[in-house]
Amino acid sequence: MELEVYPRQLARTGRFSFGAPRAFTVAPDGRRVVFLRTRAGDDPVSCLWCWDADGGERLLADPVELGAGGGGAEGVPPEEAARRERARERTSGITGYATDAAVGVVAFALAGRLWTVPADGGGVPREVPVAGHVTDPRPDPTGARIAYVSGGALRVTEIDGTGDRALAEPEGPDVRYGLAEHVAAESMGRMRGYWWAPDGGGLLVARVDESGVGRWWIGDPSDPARPPRAVRYPAAGTANAEVTAWVLGVDGTRTEVVWDRAGFEYLTDAAWDGHGIRLAVQSRDQRTLRVLAADPADGTTRTVDERRDAAWVELVPGALTRTASGTPVHVVEDEETRRLRIGAEALTPPGLQVRAVLGADGERVFFTASDEPTETHVWSHHPAEGFTRVSREPGVHSATAAGGTLVLDSRTESGDSVTVWRDGAVAGRIASSAEEPLIRPRPVRFHCGERAIRTALYLPSWYEPSRGALPVLLTPYGGPGMQVVRRDGAWDAGLAQWFAEAGFAVVVADGRGTPGRGPAWEKWSHGDKVGAALEDQVAALHAVARERPELDLSRVAIRGWSYGGHLAAAAVLRRPDVFHAAVAGAAPFDQRWYDTHWQERFLGHPDEHPEAYDRSSLIAEAPALRRPLLMIHGVLDDNVAVAHTLRMSAALLAAGRPHSVLPLPGATHRVTDAAQSVRLHRYELDFLRRALASPVV
Repeated sequence: MELEVYPRQLARTGRFSFGAPRAFTVAPDGRRVVFLRTRAGDDPVSCLWCWDADGGERLLADPVELGAGGGGAEGVPPEEAARRERARERTSGITGYATDAAVGVVAFALAGRLWTVPADGGGVPREVPVAGHVTDPRPDPTGARIAYVSGGALRVTEIDGTGDRALAEPEGPDVRYGLAEHVAAESMGRMRGYWWAPDGGGLLVARVDESGVGRWWIGDPSDPARPPRAVRYPAAGTANAEVTAWVLGVDGTRTEVVWDRAGFEYLTDAAWDGHGIRLAVQSRDQRTLRVLAADPADGTTRTVDERRDAAWVELVPGALTRTASGTPVHVVEDEETRRLRIGAEALTPPGLQVRAVLGADGERVFFTASDEPTETHVWSHHPAEGFTRVSREPGVHSATAAGGTLVLDSRTESGDSVTVWRDGAVAGRIASSAEEPLIRPRPVRFHCGERAIRTALYLPSWYEPSRGALPVLLTPYGGPGMQVVRRDGAWDAGLAQWFAEAGFAVVVADGRGTPGRGPAWEKWSHGDKVGAALEDQVAALHAVARERPELDLSRVAIRGWSYGGHLAAAAVLRRPDVFHAAVAGAAPFDQRWYDTHWQERFLGHPDEHPEAYDRSSLIAEAPALRRPLLMIHGVLDDNVAVAHTLRMSAALLAAGRPHSVLPLPGATHRVTDAAQSVRLHRYELDFLRRALASPVV
């Protein structure tokens, strides 16, 4: 196969996300499912659809027909524009939506304008006239009103557009209501900033004041006429945004929710259901997490659950879920297992690692969990039935459920599918228009060494032993928050196979620090984000080589992106006896320059634990470089700033160590330009081939 073909397909299809259905909402009667999907596998414009139990699929709204396919951002404040740009990296058009409780009314923003459409097929999209640029519109549960954020203000309008008014307006240029702050969106998984009361009479709203947060400037040196963009970035050890919570009545009343914000400055999650308001708040050192019940009348709070951990308390998505009767879901941990406690008695079994709580349908709780880390399955619990695994085929599964209907979203090595189950039987399928990959991964799986490191080996489809041993390429992420050895045939496995087809034996390993193996495994990264991770990459490589003579250990390279890029650079700096070349993309070389919540989780406060940051950072080790190193970075990256790579390059130059730097004009943390992405993969391949042209001794 021509080597450009697969990278071109990967870029053109948004890594095969275009055409795949996503973001499902099930109506409480179980008969309708609202979702997003682009029209084709190479179409980035996402449309709004509805699956109906009686009539199959219906198109609810097409941005192109509404004259707003691009989802522009004119008039958006810079911080909001940056967040929207990250959200649109894979698709444009309708990138999000919300419904009322009955899933009768759907609201969405398009090019900053507010639209609604009935989900029952009884009408067409209608623009709601409102003031300003609209972000995150959400109908109230009764369907009478819509709240939205504009210019940092939290506003409410009647469903017909009358009575548009601000419930809270920013008191300064660095204040906003109703949107998540940087660390919440990037590191906690909290993407929302407000929650409706069940009766639609008020809202719980986060107020964010970033005036004390350090200012960074993100500019593109390839375009000197373009001014840099200012962002508030809370680097490790510096001030966070001040986040408070308020109950805002639609009648104009305003009550602050009070808790010990000096001791618990992070608002990690919130919910407002028929049993009241609950907040999850976390201490700055992340060793204590409290769940608070709040009184909406006077803002007082009381602790209903508290968790502590000597390293950090992991934030499990959906852990504020309650059943219809109010039975709470709690997360508990022992050294080996992260478990759910549902009510007073139901506890998931040892060895079943809980990943996320998906929600509750009546008294039935749905969650995802793994008893084998390469697979994630959907489970349910009902008081009369106990715990039951819902998904069966090996893979990575998730689900959405209501009214006796379950939408099972399955990613497997044989392909992806979305199946609608109703009352225990298949009621239909939601079609995917995603393209079939031109390359199908062919992994050989291993449990390597005494730690049973989950590892995959990819060999060329054309390989025969008579051709001799192959140069080796490791392509890990290898760190917190992400697995790459999964049984789902995802795009990253396809890319590993592509490098294999180019003539490499590709080894991918998930060592200590990666998710899915339990608290003790994950928390090996506490105090040192590199040591155990790098040790496990070496162990996996040598274990595979002992079993497979196809690997030439005199020619070993490693490549990675983000944390994986950092790990790749550490490999050639610290273990040049094993690794002979590296490609480090968007690498955070100095751990002090990443955000507070993420970095302090693993390394603590830099003023209190400077040695942990020194152990995990690489710039001071620049004089140790003895192997070819290619560093790649998008110059507009506002997640891992390009300053990381520039300062690493400066340190290498000062030490007289040859290296290569490839800046990517116009690119952020992820390369989304199709032409640039295609050429980038080929550039990496050419670099690796040159670096490993002959055995290294």
